[in-house]
Amino acid sequence: MKDDFDVDRFVAECRKHVQLEQMREDLEQYYRLLKTAMVELINKDYADFVNLSTNLVGMDKALNQLSVPLGQLREEVLSLRSAVNEVIQAIDTQLSKQDDIQKKKVTGQILERIATEFNQLQFHAVQSKGMPLLDKVRPRIAGITAMLQQSLEGLLIQGLQTSNVDIVRHCLRTYATIDKTRDAEALVGQVLVKPYMDQVITEQFVKSSPNGLQLMYAKLLEFVPHHCRLLREVTGGTISSDKADIVPGYDFLVNSVWPEIIKGVEGRIPFLFNPGNPDAFYERYCISMDFVRKFERQCGSQASVKRLRAHASYQSFHNKWNLPVYFQLRYKEIAACLENAITEGLGAAPVGSRYRLQVTEVLWSCVCRCWAEHIYLPPLAHRFWKLTLQLLSRYAAFLTEVQISLLSFSLLFRFQIPEISELIRERLEGIGFKIFALVSDALEDSKSALSGCIPTLSNRMTQHLTERSVRFLKNASEVPRLYRRTNKEVPTRASAYMDNALRPLHQLVTDSTGVVKDSIIQQWLRVTLSDCTHRYFETISDVLSSVKKMEESLKRLKQARKTATTSTAGANTGPSDDSKIRLQLALDVEYLGEQVEP
Repeated sequence: MKDDFDVDRFVAECRKHVQLEQMREDLEQYYRLLKTAMVELINKDYADFVNLSTNLVGMDKALNQLSVPLGQLREEVLSLRSAVNEVIQAIDTQLSKQDDIQKKKVTGQILERIATEFNQLQFHAVQSKGMPLLDKVRPRIAGITAMLQQSLEGLLIQGLQTSNVDIVRHCLRTYATIDKTRDAEALVGQVLVKPYMDQVITEQFVKSSPNGLQLMYAKLLEFVPHHCRLLREVTGGTISSDKADIVPGYDFLVNSVWPEIIKGVEGRIPFLFNPGNPDAFYERYCISMDFVRKFERQCGSQASVKRLRAHASYQSFHNKWNLPVYFQLRYKEIAACLENAITEGLGAAPVGSRYRLQVTEVLWSCVCRCWAEHIYLPPLAHRFWKLTLQLLSRYAAFLTEVQISLLSFSLLFRFQIPEISELIRERLEGIGFKIFALVSDALEDSKSALSGCIPTLSNRMTQHLTERSVRFLKNASEVPRLYRRTNKEVPTRASAYMDNALRPLHQLVTDSTGVVKDSIIQQWLRVTLSDCTHRYFETISDVLSSVKKMEESLKRLKQARKTATTSTAGANTGPSDDSKIRLQLALDVEYLGEQVEP
């Protein structure tokens, strides 16, 4: 019997079909049948009813034994039910997402169709230019354009956030249809690129460690493979992209990623471009250019690299580096170093140096610094090349102006032009320069200028030697004073000044052996001795002429006084003073001849 059975309602329902007397008879008959059936049932199971209490003995224990496995089974069933519910919920979620994606995909397709129709509408609007109807529909066209772009922006952002290739592809294709590819690239730059760049490009990050700039650039390079994979796949920026599904006309690396990077670097870390400290500037510049090269390698094609290099922000980034100021600082360092060495004169080079002059050692060091790893920059190759030629020219001018001194007259210049050529060639090859004949010709001109200094230096060398020797040879004019009225013995050897006069020549031979070619030494000696003997001859001629005049004057004086007896007696006592003078000069000349003989 049902829980909600109601007698009155039942009787009321039955009265609609039969009379009450008939219904009473039917119920009494049904009662008798039910009573008979119950008696038969009790009689059938009478033994079980009588033994019911006996049969229930031990039932509690059995129930207790079943409670534990039933509890475990219940927990397993509940756990399984929970897992099934979770799976069902996950499936429902995925189905919901799939349905949402499908709707968005359909929306994208619809937008693409709308864009096609809109593009056709734009074409007809252009063809109908000047017609009154166009002025009426122009506001509607503008409204459609704004609504279409707004829908595309929202859909593209959702596609990027959910990494849905189909949605992104439809959006980009629609943007291309309405000729708004640059708007899509700008949107990606603002929504996807800028937040990442704002987080990474900070002055605090760069200054947080000694290699902070390198770490920052490394994080910037990680952005493309981690966040632009989907866009590159859709637009054909990867090798694995299916050509049938590629949406051409986009270059997000060039037009979205690169401008935001440069905007962040120029705006938030301006100290990067400060050339005040040349060494730090050089390091920052090299690290930055290495980053640019690595970024170029991430571009999908050579055409993309060309577009990158032609981009305004690319040019702006390179122009931001104040390379002329950096070169001026290096120019002052290098030129000042050479000028200081020139000011110090012809000092000897340090022991072990390949050169003889300190100034030559400094010159070679300055030329090497122009092309050294920590100084040379490829964009300044022409400036450092000019500086190299200026250094060589300054050195040549110095050699033509220098005054040969006693300490340095035997020191020679042996500059290694071929080594400079190889050093410069290696650097110029790095920037694609191939006309090395111009470099060789310029260096040959410098070599000729330096070689042209040799005759001048030789003349100054011989003049210097001649002056030093003649200064002592002039002492020949003092010989008459040594023997006139001094009663000195007859001379038997050359005067002491002869050794002093020849000492500079001996010193030249000693110091220059192994440094200067023997032929050049012999040439210097020949020229010097020729000049010295000529001037010595003039000095001796003057002395002998003076002695002769003095001798004749004394004779006339003696004859005038008529003191022949005294004079004769004085004359017969030995050689006269004039004879001693002539003998001393003869010994000096003979000694000089012996010394200059080969």
